[in-house]
Amino acid sequence: MTFRLTALADPANGAHTHRLAWLASDPGGTPLGSAFLRLFSSAEQSHLAELSLDVHPAERRRGVGTALLTAVREAARADGRRVLLAPATEGSPGDAFLTSHGFTRALVLEFTRLDLAEAPLPEAPVHPDYRLISWTGSCPSERLADFTHSRTAMDDMPMGDTDFGLLVWDEARVLAAAKAVADRGELLLTVAAVETATDRIVGFTELVLPADRTGDAQHYGTGILPAHRHRGLARAIKAETVRWTRAEHPGITGLLADTADNNTAMIAANHALGYRPTHRSVEFRLDL
Repeated sequence: MTFRLTALADPANGAHTHRLAWLASDPGGTPLGSAFLRLFSSAEQSHLAELSLDVHPAERRRGVGTALLTAVREAARADGRRVLLAPATEGSPGDAFLTSHGFTRALVLEFTRLDLAEAPLPEAPVHPDYRLISWTGSCPSERLADFTHSRTAMDDMPMGDTDFGLLVWDEARVLAAAKAVADRGELLLTVAAVETATDRIVGFTELVLPADRTGDAQHYGTGILPAHRHRGLARAIKAETVRWTRAEHPGITGLLADTADNNTAMIAANHALGYRPTHRSVEFRLDL
């Protein structure tokens, strides 16, 4: 099969990443497939790149995907990357493609959804030593240092063999993440658990609502500091997120979450609240 690859400028760059793009097309210019290479720029992830590759179903098994992968792999190596990650739905053609090209399974994620129309209002009382607070958008300035520290709760989040690196969160990064959501027109909701005795944030969960405030919203980070785990706080803050969304954003019909399949505590909390599995995704790894 005759086709050509074109490297494209990709404006979808973030504060800590930038992307390269390729388009595969036939001699007449009809698109056949595309690939994006996300290059992480923070010091702790400078070894890492992430691939997103898609070929039209009618054009598969003709070498398009292999050609795109070759271009991406060469670009990642030229940029000094040593690990290439790529996600694929378990059992999908992408799963088979990556496996056949030498990628290995590094992490499996369980994807779940809570149907807000059908699920009963969750019951998850807050432990008596804690209370809940919440905010919309960027963290209030008086809580910023406290909230930034609480993000270390995710330092031991299961990441399998991805070699994802340890993200170091400072106040600037916390604000930049919230700004990125706002710049897309989306809405960030945060619920946090505060220890009453110290008035310190010890856990949090984040939910991002789509720009039109309809359809499904996506959970982002959820974490509880190690000294405060096993007290039902993860379930309590997620239950409050459900109540808040139903009360103030009736256009949202479902909440989406993804969790490492060996993070049994968080999976149990999600299931107890009514989240149901939709599919599993595999994070593949290729050492460059």
